[in-house]
Amino acid sequence: MLKNINSDQFALLRKEDGQIIIGEGPFTKVETCPANGVAFYVNDFALADPKPWKIPTKVHECQCLETEEGELGVDWKELTPNGFAQVFSEINRAISKGEIQKSVPVATETGEITSGDVLSLLNSLNESGDAFYPYAYVNKGSGFCGLTPEVLFNLRKGRLNTMALAGTARAEERDVFAFDEKEIREHEFVAQTLVSKLSDIGMVTKSERTILNLGSLVHFHTPIEVFLYGDKNVDELIKQLHPTPALGPLPRTQGTLNQLIEWRERLKCPSYFGAPFGVFQDGVFHAVVAIRGVHWKGDNISIPSGCGVIEASRLVNEWRELALKRNAVRDSFGMND
Repeated sequence: MLKNINSDQFALLRKEDGQIIIGEGPFTKVETCPANGVAFYVNDFALADPKPWKIPTKVHECQCLETEEGELGVDWKELTPNGFAQVFSEINRAISKGEIQKSVPVATETGEITSGDVLSLLNSLNESGDAFYPYAYVNKGSGFCGLTPEVLFNLRKGRLNTMALAGTARAEERDVFAFDEKEIREHEFVAQTLVSKLSDIGMVTKSERTILNLGSLVHFHTPIEVFLYGDKNVDELIKQLHPTPALGPLPRTQGTLNQLIEWRERLKCPSYFGAPFGVFQDGVFHAVVAIRGVHWKGDNISIPSGCGVIEASRLVNEWRELALKRNAVRDSFGMND
């Protein structure tokens, strides 16, 4: 539990300026973004919550979280590839038929908490570097927390900043990763789709593709800035930009999105994985993509990981990438000791 928080409901997110904003419940839930004050945007991947804006009772800001010490014991179950392999095969068939170019299945490792307090996971949120955004949402006996490197978008005074973040490799493979045609193609799918989508609402500037070092993993990263044509509604922007091309299907239609959600449900993916998570504060909105995290409900705990599947993808390579991502999360939360 966070020190000085007297509620079993709270949300937190690190903003672009490095400050961590904490909202303490109980929350007032509303349908649309308020005109002023502070409100957290908490919704699932399908955006199924009719009142996703959570207005806190109390607000705190800090640069470092004050957390209670503790260790968490988990009995992890072995994750077998059977279900993922079936979904991978179905995605390949859809690609070969020309129905989609890409989709993003998710494999989820599950376990049972055997000792300790799950909120001791919050201790690790202070240990992230500048490339990560700590986030958490706790609602009594359930919740999630993580260290995400992916920004959905920032909105301030008519300027929107976002990113393409796709393509993954081990840090020690960085040099060869820079020339990996499959990973570059996957990343450019994401970047070009974002540029195309954003060109309808503003003047877009796409920066050069670089490699973002995240410790044990590296990703391709392309910053994108948009000067909007007039005022834009935050709720509509969320619907337009979620899911990001890195987490969603290409092309993104209601049909391909529904199919992805069905695949995620079959693979027991937590509903908040890859969802938008943000905070509005006095006219400024900052939202991240809820990846690289841990999810729990009661004593059940899980770590999901997703991968972009395109025509050039191979099952063995994608299964390996999924494990790399989950291991990175376990390292971040001290679960590999």
